[in-house]
Amino acid sequence: MPSAKPVKRLAVVTHSHAAVVDDAVSRLERLAGSMGIELIGEDDAPDLAVTLGGDGSMLRAFHRFLDTGVPVIGVNFGCVGFLTSIEADELEQGLERVFGGEFTVVELPALDVQIGGESWPAVNDVFATSSKLGRMVELGYAVGGEDLGVLPCDGVICSTPSGSTAYNLSNGGPVLVWGLDAMVITFVAPHSLQVRPLVVPHNLPLAVTNRTPDGSVTVIVDGMEVGKLEPGQEVDVRLGEQRSLLATLPERTFFSRYRKTFAS
Repeated sequence: MPSAKPVKRLAVVTHSHAAVVDDAVSRLERLAGSMGIELIGEDDAPDLAVTLGGDGSMLRAFHRFLDTGVPVIGVNFGCVGFLTSIEADELEQGLERVFGGEFTVVELPALDVQIGGESWPAVNDVFATSSKLGRMVELGYAVGGEDLGVLPCDGVICSTPSGSTAYNLSNGGPVLVWGLDAMVITFVAPHSLQVRPLVVPHNLPLAVTNRTPDGSVTVIVDGMEVGKLEPGQEVDVRLGEQRSLLATLPERTFFSRYRKTFAS
């Protein structure tokens, strides 16, 4: 979705190590002041959020502004920065364009993760693995209510399109292009020659059951442990209705980022 609406109210999300971006914050403040843009807190209602960091900062901003209608654009001060759109040395040039309304917006779906009566949103991915480091687990899984068996493995990843270029990619799973309303299910070190990653549409939820006779399974959502599955317990994962909005410069498309980050 193209945007032609200039930014008037701006929120800033910074790198977890603030010293990394101290100078960048000052540069952004000077630019915003020269363009008459009000800097506000994350709890207010900005027109746009800018992150100064890497993909971790983008992830935090996506969680903060999930389903609020606030687009998030990133200036890369991290290691990879696949989700960011502007390099650190082009902060002023890039953000001046963005503040004038020269950016596009992509909707990114989030996952709804449920264990028992509790639920969490996952912007990137969900990972179920053994609670004991280095131990194999046995996971039963079903997609759309259809049982697909029990698989000995090191774990299973379920990711969104934005998360498909993270742990899923490094584990050999497929990349989902931004704009797809789908999730990918990828097993980690499966003890099988038949199992392959699955790309699943919106209406088919995933249920993972711990079938390990004597061990628990830890469930991790966007890098944070949220619970454990004892034998017989399950976690349910589906594409939810909540959305993040990723803002990019018009020429910084998914494929241009993909080529620069992973193919060079």
